[in-house]
Amino acid sequence: MSASRYIPLQASSSTLSPTRFTFALPRWVPSLFPHRIRRKLKSRIRSRRSPASSLASLETSFNPTNTLRALRGHPWSFYDAQYLLLLALGAFALCIIESYGPLFKTAFVTSIVTILAIPTTRQFFLPFMPIATWLVFFYSCRFIPNDWRPPIWVRVLPALENIFYGANLSNILSSHKATALDILAWLPYGIIHFGAPVVCSIFMFIFGPPGTVPVFARSFGYMNLVGVAIQLSFPCSPPWYENMYGLAPANYSIAGSPAGLARLDALFGLNLYTSTFTASPMVFGAFPSLHAGSATIEALFMSHVFPQFQPLFIVYTLWLWWATMYLSHHYAVDLVGGSLLAAVIFYIAKSNFLPQRQADKLLRWDYDYVERGEQDPELAPLEDLNCQAINEMSDWAAGSSSSRSSGTVSPVDDSQSLWEGETLASNSETEIDAAAYRFKGHSPKQSID
Repeated sequence: MSASRYIPLQASSSTLSPTRFTFALPRWVPSLFPHRIRRKLKSRIRSRRSPASSLASLETSFNPTNTLRALRGHPWSFYDAQYLLLLALGAFALCIIESYGPLFKTAFVTSIVTILAIPTTRQFFLPFMPIATWLVFFYSCRFIPNDWRPPIWVRVLPALENIFYGANLSNILSSHKATALDILAWLPYGIIHFGAPVVCSIFMFIFGPPGTVPVFARSFGYMNLVGVAIQLSFPCSPPWYENMYGLAPANYSIAGSPAGLARLDALFGLNLYTSTFTASPMVFGAFPSLHAGSATIEALFMSHVFPQFQPLFIVYTLWLWWATMYLSHHYAVDLVGGSLLAAVIFYIAKSNFLPQRQADKLLRWDYDYVERGEQDPELAPLEDLNCQAINEMSDWAAGSSSSRSSGTVSPVDDSQSLWEGETLASNSETEIDAAAYRFKGHSPKQSID
């Protein structure tokens, strides 16, 4: 398990790059809040921001040359292999998708390359790449030839359900139907599930340590990618199939079903869920439940940022668990599998990449430094170290021509501009480690693992 990494910051100087600006509210926000509230909000944010902090700054350059310079100076590591995986999955998905022609696919790839080449858009899209790859890969599953697919398991999940729980919990919960229960199940499964990642990201961006949202985005994307890969290699029938066909052998010509959500379509006079689930790219993707996985990983990340509200996040996860079984979309064992997958992804991220929360900080602008990964008991927290040493190191870095324009105290070359920082306009791993090692009296080439 790697030690936590410290990111000390220094005050910005007049030589800093003019392509960065501090956080500002969108232009449409003032129209929603009275002037007095806006003034108090701005005053509170500015008073909390340390003059030495550049963690909340955003990249505003549109010059692709900066991206090429960043690539040349990027310290390539084992972790960069993730982009080869994403590239392979994306290429496979685009090759088998039949509903769009070569012209559209070429334009799509060109747009992705353009977004990554522009620093302003790259800072947002790079952490989003696992999610984008998952969406394209999931959509492409409908075009995978049936003779490439393994046989469908119909009896496994009902058998595991009876072995672990002594009964089919999904059938028990869905046997008592009512309009009020339909709406209560529809809210988390058909509405909140789709908007929760965005809402969680907004709250984590404002109140969490800088760098939390990119880690969440990557974790969310890779969890769903792994889940889809499992569903493809281990296809299992959901409870609605058992209700409609019993335990008869299944084949890939069978269309999907909205199951309990069909009652919501009938209630609202819509054809939304019926048409969507009937044409699902993954009809036999019962295990693991990515609805449960998404709710669990959201609850874990939100509990990391807001530990005082952890019971609320647990209640939401259990609410969605009940909804998936009540609507006959998943067995209980599917929910356990999805939540375990989410927990594994989260704790890998927490141990290695996730910034640690500081109890005395409320907003992201309060942070002067972040610590990533689990705390190494042999290393003292940064605030317990000698402040004079910090000031001396900051002064040395400020006067060095090799100090980066982002304000990070690290004697690295200016050519090593950001390619894949863990935060929006944050510091590269080389800078983080170099600053931590020098502060501890180590050589940058020594390991603290």
